[in-house]
Amino acid sequence: MPGSNVHTGRQGEEAARDFLKKNGYRILQSNYRTRSGEIDIIARDKDTLCFVEVKTRNSQAFGSPCEAVMESKQRTISFVAAYYLKEHNLLDTKARFDIVSVVRESGQARCELIKNAFEFLYDD
Repeated sequence: MPGSNVHTGRQGEEAARDFLKKNGYRILQSNYRTRSGEIDIIARDKDTLCFVEVKTRNSQAFGSPCEAVMESKQRTISFVAAYYLKEHNLLDTKARFDIVSVVRESGQARCELIKNAFEFLYDD
């Protein structure tokens, strides 16, 4: 339904995929899901596997979208990424966590990429 958060999120992820491709990323998978959570985009940037979280907003009235990726979300993404690496026998692969911030204003999507946005987080 137009105007919903799901609709906004899907449009943001589409814009983010296009943006990443234009910046040399090769998209491997979108919306990778496990019981524990989801990773929006899994891509390659040269020799690095990137787990990309996409945050989309219709304005910056409440701050940058990337500010919404709190520590709890980072832990979830880390856990799901570890599962992906193990499942695909990629534990020795160079990997990082990126965030794409998408702001949709006046029908245009403006994307900002934050490479290596956070470190792998795990529970002790």
